[in-house]
Amino acid sequence: MPIADPQRIRFMLNFGQLVATVQQNCHISDAQFAGDYTLCVFLLKMREFYRWENQIPYGGALPREDVGRWMQEREQMWERLEASPFETVALADHQIDPFDAEAVNRNLVPRGYVYSAGYGRFNKPHFFLGELLRAEQRDGFQVYVSSCEYARDLVAPPAMSQNGIIFLRQESLRRFLWERVEEWQWNRGNDAMAEAVAGYDFDTDVEAALDRMTEAETESAILHELGETRAGRVLGPAWQAMIAALARTKAEILARAVRDLLADCTVTLPGLIERGEPAAIHFFFANFTGMRRHLYPEALDAYRRWTAGDRAALGALARSGAQRWLDTAHELLSLHAGRGTEAGVAIENLLENPPGCQILSAPH
Repeated sequence: MPIADPQRIRFMLNFGQLVATVQQNCHISDAQFAGDYTLCVFLLKMREFYRWENQIPYGGALPREDVGRWMQEREQMWERLEASPFETVALADHQIDPFDAEAVNRNLVPRGYVYSAGYGRFNKPHFFLGELLRAEQRDGFQVYVSSCEYARDLVAPPAMSQNGIIFLRQESLRRFLWERVEEWQWNRGNDAMAEAVAGYDFDTDVEAALDRMTEAETESAILHELGETRAGRVLGPAWQAMIAALARTKAEILARAVRDLLADCTVTLPGLIERGEPAAIHFFFANFTGMRRHLYPEALDAYRRWTAGDRAALGALARSGAQRWLDTAHELLSLHAGRGTEAGVAIENLLENPPGCQILSAPH
């Protein structure tokens, strides 16, 4: 009979407390930032969070009264926690800063778990603890892919990069994909999404199709994060300082979209083209929405040409876009360096009214 590892036994006995600590920090973050969402977005995220907490299958009906009661209790808890400091993570007899993900993972990764902590949109802290599916090196960057999630906050980004390390959360990605498929089933107006769904045969076996789609989009998400990480190294620490200074403004949203476009044109799109999986390309453009679409409508024109048979259209788009968005990012940095806290308005003007655009007065 094998001798049990005392250190592993001790770790497993403390794992429940670790989960509770990370989840508590998630709650504190939500308490501080939940009010930043519009009512519609907030309700959708709360319903999805309830489904995760209660392990309700995709497509399973949510008990309306229970959800309403849970939301009231959650908001009351947030009121108590809003002013609370984040808790340290206790591991190996050490108290670790909750944002020091590398130190936490030195203890967790060898045991088959992974942890991340960082800042997202509007400078909201995100924490996550999950089961490690695999760890790999990609182009000199560390990539962690997780499966089951034990702790998460209201917003569960399927992928994120922090300090040159990429985290891909397959459970969150799978949930996101199902929501996108379900949304398309309700309103089939998105032609690109129709093509993406058709590539996985959801009509025959939903779970198997979702598994295949998750695997394909895992690679797509890693490609985007590789692009983000490369962009971060090119733009340097001044970029993060600028984002922090622009927190909770339209200029922050615009700047983040510029970096997303730089990442997509330098790595994501070239990678998708090289893979040659049409469904993944269709899905990329099905989700080319919001500020990225607003800033770069030429991308959709190139996609239409690609669907019409012009296979060179997307490669040309990526090449021209890589230089365009790198130049734009440097312009934003220059504006911030020169104007400091007053740079927000200048950044909005630059991106909303790029050089060469004329604003015409209304006819009399």
